[in-house]
This record gives sequence, C-alpha cells and structure tokens, in this order.
Amino acid sequence: MGNIEELKDSNIARLMLKYFVPAFVGVFVNALYNIVDRIFIGQGVSAEALSGISVIFPVMLIMMGFGMLIGIGTGVYVSLNLGEKNMERAEQTLGTGFALMLLVSVIIMVVTYLLKVPILRSFGSTEETFQYANDYLNIILAGTAFMVVGFSLNNVIRSEGNARIAMMSMILSAGTNIVLDPIFIFWLDMGVKGAAYATVISMFVLMVWVLIHFYGNRSVIKLRNKNIRINKGILFEIIAIGMAPFSMQIANSVVQGLLNKKLIEYGGDLAVGAMGIVNSVVSLVVMAIVAINMASQPIIGFNYGAKSIPRVKEALRLSLIAATIIAIAAFTFIEAIPGVIVRLFNTDSIELYNITTYGLRLVILALPIVGFQIVAGNFFQAVGKAKIAMFATLFRQVIGLIPLLFILPEFWGISGIWLAYPLADTMSALAVAFLLVREWRRLTELNVIKTN
Repeated sequence: MGNIEELKDSNIARLMLKYFVPAFVGVFVNALYNIVDRIFIGQGVSAEALSGISVIFPVMLIMMGFGMLIGIGTGVYVSLNLGEKNMERAEQTLGTGFALMLLVSVIIMVVTYLLKVPILRSFGSTEETFQYANDYLNIILAGTAFMVVGFSLNNVIRSEGNARIAMMSMILSAGTNIVLDPIFIFWLDMGVKGAAYATVISMFVLMVWVLIHFYGNRSVIKLRNKNIRINKGILFEIIAIGMAPFSMQIANSVVQGLLNKKLIEYGGDLAVGAMGIVNSVVSLVVMAIVAINMASQPIIGFNYGAKSIPRVKEALRLSLIAATIIAIAAFTFIEAIPGVIVRLFNTDSIELYNITTYGLRLVILALPIVGFQIVAGNFFQAVGKAKIAMFATLFRQVIGLIPLLFILPEFWGISGIWLAYPLADTMSALAVAFLLVREWRRLTELNVIKTN
C-alpha cells in the first residue's frame, strides 16, 4: 500500500520527478524500437527498404492504438478505483482489460493478414517497396498479442504506482531488440525480415515480464484467473476512457497513409523514407512529453478520485511547465543540427539527405507549443473526461492536418506537406488552450465548494 500512500500524501514535485525518470527511460527505449530498425535498415539494406518500412508505420500505429485503447483505459480506471479505495473493482478492471487484450489481438492479426495487400497499397506501397513492407508485416503480425498485451499491461503497472518496474520492462524489451537487430540484419544477413524477428522476440520478452509481475508479489493489484472475463460495465468504462488515445492513433494512421500518398505524388519513394526519419526524430520528443503524462497520470487520476483538487491542479501545472521546457529545448537542438541527425539513418543517398533535412526543419516549426497540447489531452483522459479528451487529441489530426494536406501541396508542392504540420499544431494549440482554461476554472470552483 506504500504506493497508494505516496500518491495521497507525498510532495507533488518530488513525486512527479520520481515517476518521470523511470517513465522517460521506459518510453525513450520504447521509441528505439522503430528508430533502431530504421537506422539498421537504412544503413545495412537500402534507402528503398527504409521507405518500405515507413509504409508499415500506419499499420503499426493501428496495432498500438488498440493497445492504448485497452492499456490506458484500464490503467486510468484502475487509478480512479484505487483513489476511491475500491481494490476489488480495480482487480476486476485488470482482469477485464486482459481478456479484452487477448480477444482484440486475435481479431487484429486475422483481419490485417487477410487484408494486408490492399492495406499496404492504400498506405503508399509501390512496386519498389512492396516486398520489403510485406516481408516485415507478415512477421510482425505473428507477434500481435505480444505487443498488445505487453504494452497494455505495462501501462497498468505505471497506473498502480510502480513506475520503476514499468521502466525496467521497457529497458528489457528494447534492449533485446537492439541486441538482436544487428545479429539478424547483418551477421545472419536476414535484412528486413531480421528486423521484424528482432522486434517480435523483444515484444514476447515484454509480455512475459509484465505477466510475471501481475501474478507475483510486487504488484499492488493482482491478475486473478477468476477476473479474466469481460465485465460489461467495466468494459464500457475502459473503452470510454481509452477511446481518446485510440482515436488519436487511428487518425494518425489515416494521416500517415494519406501522407505517404501525397509524398509519393510530390516527392517519390524517397520522400516517404524521409518522412519515416522525420517521424522517428519527432517521436523522441513526443515520447519525452508522454513520459510527463505517464508520471502525472496516476497522481492526477488517484487524487481526482479522492477529490483532492489542489493536488490535481499542482500536478497539471508542473506537467505543463515541464512539457513546454522539453519542447523548446528539442526545437532548438534539432534546428541547430538537422543534417547530423539525418546522417544517423542513411549516409549513401544525397537526395534522401536533402529531402529529409529540409522537411525536418519545417515540420518542427511549431514544436514549442506542442508540449502543452499533449499534456492537456492526457489531463482530460486522466480525470475520465473521455469526450473532451477525444476532441483535444483529434483536433490536430482530423480537423487541422487532413484538410491542410489536401490544400497546401496544391500551392507549394512538397513544401506544403511539411508546412501542414506546424499550421495544424498552431490551430490545435488555440482550441486546446480554451478547453484547458475552462477546466482549470471549474477545478477552482470545485475546490471552493469542498472547502466551504
């Protein structure tokens, strides 16, 4: 119960720092999954192979989206129940979440395999890149359950306050991937297939690790066999809470598919590879901000459930400040040395280098204001306001980015594609700021009512 007591009483700043460090390490090494694959494939296979893997990115986003739907939904509802001191309901939530993970994994694997050819074509695969994408996807699909269960349950580990164990989960899994990548790709000369095998094995390691945790003595709540079934009431709560990040991932997948089509139209296959590199770089920054969310989510969720409004507001305030500092620092660093960053992924193609360097500098123009958007979306999610969280997360992708991807390239070609990102970020920032200010005032009113 020590984890619960510190969520209730410990200094917010110290508690967030305690949770942030392992969360940051965990998400950073998690981001290395795709980045390391791209670096090894770009350096060890070809620029075309790198473009082929980039085509798979939207498919991976869909798989991760279902993992987030269940994992974040389960984790937030567990936190809220722990805050209300309802241990039995928290464990039933874990059991329902696990059953849902298994069911969804099978559905994803079967449906994606049956529809993989039209899926790959719709996401921008060409004759030059199709075989690379197909080889990678075939192997990744076999490990769908490993990915969904591993990532989902690891999120619940954070939600119960065991941030350090969640960090170790990701270090173990990503470390396995990093070690196996060069062995399979270079030494065994397996190319793209080797990268996929390394990823699947590392996901399996993650799944085994988190299952051992919830069946062992270190967890606050236990995964009990009697609870591994679908409880309809809990199912609806999980889906409602997890729908915002799920919708964001699905929208992101649709955007990536549309983006690949537009990039091929205005820049060819190498432009798709360039976007893969840009996504890898930006994802590192986003993951650092997501780590702030992971640190604050159990604090906000628990204290909101316990009706401790001042602690909720303090956690939100510190999260906003930290996310903005990280975003500004990352923007300054990337704009200073974009070429050095791009050369990590490929040193053979001058054309790929030029496209990527130019695109990277434009895409991150609004990066300094992205941090608070991500934190705001997480806040609404952490307090169970699913509809507002969904709007906040979908505004940038659906309302902002998709129309701009159709309009701007007509005037500025590939430059219009890159510029769509900072313009969509700016539009989203204004909308989310309005929602967050309104919610902050509501929290203040709630606290006044409680103290009176």
